[in-house]
Amino acid sequence: MPEYAAGHHLDLLKGAHEFFDALVTDINACTQEVRVETYIFNVYGSGARVAQAMVDAASRGVEVYLVMDGVGTPALPAPWPQKFTESGVRWLIFSPLDWLGLLVPSRWRRLHRKLCVVDGKVAYCGGVNMLDDWWDPIYGDLEAPRFDFMVRITGPLVREVHAAMAQFWWRLRAVRSVQQVDWLGAWQALQLASQEKLTSAQRAQRGAGALAQLVLRDNVRYRSRIERAYSQALGDARQSVLLANAYFLPSRKIRRGLLAAAERGVRVRLLLQGRYDYFMSYHGTRALYGDLLAGGIEIYEYQSSFLHAKVAVIDERWATVGSSNIDPLSLLLAREANVVVADATFAKALSNELEQAMQQHATRLDMDQHAKRSFGQKLLDRTALLLMHALLLLTGKRY
Repeated sequence: MPEYAAGHHLDLLKGAHEFFDALVTDINACTQEVRVETYIFNVYGSGARVAQAMVDAASRGVEVYLVMDGVGTPALPAPWPQKFTESGVRWLIFSPLDWLGLLVPSRWRRLHRKLCVVDGKVAYCGGVNMLDDWWDPIYGDLEAPRFDFMVRITGPLVREVHAAMAQFWWRLRAVRSVQQVDWLGAWQALQLASQEKLTSAQRAQRGAGALAQLVLRDNVRYRSRIERAYSQALGDARQSVLLANAYFLPSRKIRRGLLAAAERGVRVRLLLQGRYDYFMSYHGTRALYGDLLAGGIEIYEYQSSFLHAKVAVIDERWATVGSSNIDPLSLLLAREANVVVADATFAKALSNELEQAMQQHATRLDMDQHAKRSFGQKLLDRTALLLMHALLLLTGKRY
């Protein structure tokens, strides 16, 4: 696991509204470079503000890099491809789908992390896509804003975020050059990627301010870091666990950690998706509720809008904000990024937001009520869970 570095100032941002306000302000003031990675880049509504800020920055000579996922963002609508290209924004779509779509299991390895760095001075990490709070690509206008978080970071961690993003960009350029039979371009891109590695001395910077670390997940070096970070924090919990996660299909290891914490007297509360979104996640999650409730874990379902957060607070001193769901796609297949913070002030701020959401926008699940759900509902729940495990067999992964 990476070590904590001190010297950080951390701002918790709620939803796309607060995130876009801060990011656009930083981009408008930047003079050198902007890097953005996201799963969804949608220019409807407030998302256009970010796109235009990137165009304006590139037009005044700032180097602007954008990477989007090929499933979350299969294409950009006109006129944005032309505006990006003409202004000098360098943009790529990661792993675009061909006619086979997602039929090939290797295509399930998506770019799901949400990271930004501006001028190498400020970084952002969390769960918010470049997507308007009040609108959904599938369901249209929403009655209330999506519930999600980002964290704005200044301090030593910015260099790690920048290094991770720059490496990824140049590796993508190398792959693209190989596909175009540009061997010299591929070699040059790989050389640039290797130059972006941080030394241990750079990672170990210390100073006054919050302790934080960047925890990445990929399919090469960092396959289980995020899962291990959760498992270790759950094992250390002594008083409280407060976890909010949009797509919650935890591994046996994390389920054991949650149940073990509850058994030793820790108050464990889960804030989970209360609205129907996707069949497998909605029903598969509910197939696990019985064991969790029987083990003394409190479950709250968010009702006001779609819950998209991937955050947790443990013992009011450990917190995480990131892109990683607690499900097989995030923990076994996707590229993810979380920030883990050891700071009581930050943990309290996040805890307050979650407490308010549970009290005002969620319904606590009753054990008896859950047990009495219809046979058809139970069948759907069990079918979704079995389907998830069957699909995982195709990837060769154990969960």
